[in-house]
Amino acid sequence: MRTTKVLLFFIIAFVFTACSKKDETPENIQVQNFVWKGLNAYYLWQGNISDLSDRRFSSEQQLYNYLNGYSDPKNLFESLLYQRGTVDKWSWIVDDYIALEQALQGTSQTTGMEFGIAPYRSQPNNVYGYVRYVVPGTDAATKGVTRGMLFTEVNGTQLTRQNYRNLLFSDATSYTIGLADYNTGNPVRNANSLSLNKGNTTENPVHVAKTLDVSGRKIGYLMYNGFTSNFDAQLNTAFGQFKADNVTDLIVDLRYNGGGAVSTATRLGSMITGQFNGEIFAQQMWNSKIMSATTTESLVNRFVNTLSNGTAINSLNLTRVYFITTGDSASASELVMNSLAPYITVRSVGNRTHGKYAGSITMYDSPTFTSKSGINPNHNWAMQPIVLEIVNKEGKNDKDGIDPTVDLDEDFGNLGVLGDPNEPLLKRTIELITTGRKSNRPRSAFSVHPISNSKANSPTFNNMYVDTE
Repeated sequence: MRTTKVLLFFIIAFVFTACSKKDETPENIQVQNFVWKGLNAYYLWQGNISDLSDRRFSSEQQLYNYLNGYSDPKNLFESLLYQRGTVDKWSWIVDDYIALEQALQGTSQTTGMEFGIAPYRSQPNNVYGYVRYVVPGTDAATKGVTRGMLFTEVNGTQLTRQNYRNLLFSDATSYTIGLADYNTGNPVRNANSLSLNKGNTTENPVHVAKTLDVSGRKIGYLMYNGFTSNFDAQLNTAFGQFKADNVTDLIVDLRYNGGGAVSTATRLGSMITGQFNGEIFAQQMWNSKIMSATTTESLVNRFVNTLSNGTAINSLNLTRVYFITTGDSASASELVMNSLAPYITVRSVGNRTHGKYAGSITMYDSPTFTSKSGINPNHNWAMQPIVLEIVNKEGKNDKDGIDPTVDLDEDFGNLGVLGDPNEPLLKRTIELITTGRKSNRPRSAFSVHPISNSKANSPTFNNMYVDTE
């Protein structure tokens, strides 16, 4: 992406030659000025927003008068987004770029209990939590929380659609969960409770990596929970073991993976294959100002054979791959599936993916907006706006999500153990590999889909981003 970085600097220099310096901007609207000019330069749908038009203001003073109408930068930001909630569902702004940077690298304040939220079968206003997995080394791991545990209460209060966000995602550093039994989708509180404390945790997204021996057939299984670039070495190590084990088939479990770095997605695709080094993995489409000022090659991601530090990638040279997906498989997860499809056979088990086809960059209040060099010291605001749509070699993506080869829900009353060949979704994927049978089984009468999860309150939820530094 080095050519892209050069390009972005050029665009900023070109667009804002006549702009005033930061110290000339009135102090009370410095953040607002950053918001407007950053979105004017980079926002994917800039051409659809009249207030972001290059001709909207004839002078800096006229712009300042407009910005003075927004005392809260968040309100300005929201007002400039295109069809918020229907088209642009993913842009966000924060007042602490340090916390944002940490979140992008997998660091957050968490108990370590990653969970989903689902409605009761017969009382849909009531909801319950079910543990998806536990991050090693966290308080939840120490307290014995395990996948499949259910909880219906937090601090003695029944969870509902109206209150679960406040109870589970507040700034409180601890909370107590009341455990429950499944009871065919209408959980019943039991006598057990657990008090959990939050701590600053950096999650390794390589949750499980193991080789399964199925009737003499070597099947690699990777439970991968986030495209976090500072763990690319660990991902590569997992593929090194798969390679040493002579795996002939690979299952990549992305059921809880909401995305992350495009660069890491490209590397994962390159680890799965290896025979396409230098060919097109994905293509980025930015707004018309950027697209008209650059060459196509500058915005192409190609298969690679090394990590960013020059370490050789461990590639499996596979001609088919299998994924496990749910509605929480998004952005970079979908990018890998979509970008591999023109080259090799891609199959999946689970549910349709989320449908996230656009990417963002981190923007700072600095001369280039894409670097902290020369950043405005008067505030810590940053933006993560959608700046690009991403497509595969054939110019395609899946805006409505990717349908599975085999449609199968998770059973919240029988989640199984991740990586165990008898875990229901893994078991069905192994069956697809060994028999080729694609038919769907009857859907359970108790089947429900989650309405939220523990990562949904993070600013990086379902995020896909490109690096600009």
